[in-house]
Amino acid sequence: MLGNGLRIVRLAAGIVLACAALLFILVFKNTALPRQGCYELFRYLAHEENEIRTFNFEWIETEHFVIKFVEEDRGYSDLVARTAENAFEPVTAFFSFQPRDKAVIVMYPDGETLASSFGWDKDERAMGVYWGGIIRVLSPREWIHEGDLEQTFTRDGPVVHEYTHLVVDQLTRGNYNRWFTEGVAQYVEKKVTGFTLEAPSFDGKVEVYNFATLERDFDQLDQGMAYWQSLQAVEYMVELGGEPGLLRVIEALGKGYTLPGAIEKGLQVEYDSFTKDLYARLRHAG
Repeated sequence: MLGNGLRIVRLAAGIVLACAALLFILVFKNTALPRQGCYELFRYLAHEENEIRTFNFEWIETEHFVIKFVEEDRGYSDLVARTAENAFEPVTAFFSFQPRDKAVIVMYPDGETLASSFGWDKDERAMGVYWGGIIRVLSPREWIHEGDLEQTFTRDGPVVHEYTHLVVDQLTRGNYNRWFTEGVAQYVEKKVTGFTLEAPSFDGKVEVYNFATLERDFDQLDQGMAYWQSLQAVEYMVELGGEPGLLRVIEALGKGYTLPGAIEKGLQVEYDSFTKDLYARLRHAG
């Protein structure tokens, strides 16, 4: 017990020091601070905060993942571990990139606990979330009630989607737009598992969100339409430049380009032309 207490103190001290460093940056407005430095600081803070929140969780370790869970979900931990390891090769092969450290997956017993783990009270029905370097998934016990458990979790579960988010986050050093990472995650998920979200009902017309709206208000928009448009945009990138073109866009983001600049560099098209042609395609999709 004493060792546990000391570890909590160490983690808390680390967060205090990191917060102090962040406050120093904000106060003195050090615009020369590299973007990667801010990204690593945020990741450190999120990791330490997660360590404290899940201090009493059980855990198992595989070659590429650490799976954390509460005692009541011990029976599902091997399923999550197998699914993650099975996802590792196809996802990392697509990007030709392997994360340096083992990814942490925290399995939460219910939607409310999952949502509260990162301060989100909007939608407790989410089966998975990637945030702050941590993959968070809802226990299969909460949403799989019939059919083959492993088959359903592998195909319809969130592991491939959220692991793709983690890889995109690391490749771009956090320099990505929300709609873009959602589109890429859906694209890779469809490629690896065959799963796609049901297309929204258009009712004779398509309301096209511009990219600024998608980025600013993603969670407040019609979710079916927002996710669909994100996937359509990424699929259009692949149509223009192939998968290598999409990967070049991600590479440019990792070098600090804005998304418009990354699209121009990676696909060799003017951004205004790209958006105009895409919007026209979307409006005629219904």
